[in-house]
Amino acid sequence: MANIERVAEEIKRDMTDIIRSEINDPRIDSLISVTDVSVSGDLGYAKVYISKLGKDEERQEVVDVLNKASGYIRTLLSKRLKTRTVPALEFLLDDSMIYGAKIDGILNDLKNDQ
Repeated sequence: MANIERVAEEIKRDMTDIIRSEINDPRIDSLISVTDVSVSGDLGYAKVYISKLGKDEERQEVVDVLNKASGYIRTLLSKRLKTRTVPALEFLLDDSMIYGAKIDGILNDLKNDQ
């Protein structure tokens, strides 16, 4: 189990660098964060959770762009990972930061009302 977690952390670190420095698409900017990576037990698949501030359409477009480029990103990742196989990548939107900001706003409103 520790090996899977180590690979997930390594993918998360490398994925952040790849997205910020090696993807040359104007729709991909530096405001994208890789929040988590979940790797299957056989290391065949990885779900990469990303977060981006902005409108829902822009956020979904980033996920779509990354999923379309997943083969290329997987190739870039294979040059960095020290594993025999490189998992197939699926990018998913992580709404936890936006949800947290929304809850924080609600709590601040309640505090100001009192």
